[in-house]
Amino acid sequence: MTQVLPARVTLVGAGPGDPECLTLKAVRAIAMADVLLVDDLVSEAVLQYARTDARVVYVGKRGGCASTPQAFIDRLMVQQARQGLRVVRLKGGDPFVFGRAGEEIESLRAHGIEVEVINGITAGLAAATALQTSLTHRQHAHGVVFITGHGSPGQPATDWPLLAHTAHVLRLTLVIYMGIARVAELQRGLCSGLAPNTPVAIVQHASQPEQRHVVVPLDGLTAAVDRHGLGSPSIIIVGDVLRGLAEIAHHGRAAGPAQQRHAA
Repeated sequence: MTQVLPARVTLVGAGPGDPECLTLKAVRAIAMADVLLVDDLVSEAVLQYARTDARVVYVGKRGGCASTPQAFIDRLMVQQARQGLRVVRLKGGDPFVFGRAGEEIESLRAHGIEVEVINGITAGLAAATALQTSLTHRQHAHGVVFITGHGSPGQPATDWPLLAHTAHVLRLTLVIYMGIARVAELQRGLCSGLAPNTPVAIVQHASQPEQRHVVVPLDGLTAAVDRHGLGSPSIIIVGDVLRGLAEIAHHGRAAGPAQQRHAA
């Protein structure tokens, strides 16, 4: 008698893009999937681990851009799982860091679908690693805040001046996701509570071959983004943990094995 497995979906963190950043558990899940529902920011290189006969459905989700409606993705996961297929929801970074995993878990459980979550390296950590910078260097920071620069429609906007003041008082590193589209607003707000020479790094395509970054003072953030044509996906890191890189940028010397670019 054939055993009927319970309907199940696995939410998998695909990491920042470099397929070598995948966990072994993520690779196994991808390799076993019958159907993969793939976010926009998932690197194509990650899909090399999928079976050749697996169905790959692109359900783009990128902050500030046209996206597949979440309700449609939820229905598709439920439908495919109920057909007895092994469904993997493949997300950039980590499912639990700006990955809507909470919403999807609620929806799947409401339909009686079992859920497994496999963590991935979130883009904020990958960006810091690209800079060889500790987000919580004990000489410069007592903690770190991961925050989105793109709020949900209908939700109150982030109070950037208040956040900047709090970061200054508590010595916090700020790691801002999806902030490029509102970079001028971010700069104005953060300059209300942080010194204008506070170092800032913008890291685009962290961990991928096209990765690049610049390090500038806070009051030069918007100009640097425009001058270097930096766009999404990028992570913005703000805080004194970058002081060493800022010194390198000031003296015009490249840092790291990839000879990354800096802007003073």
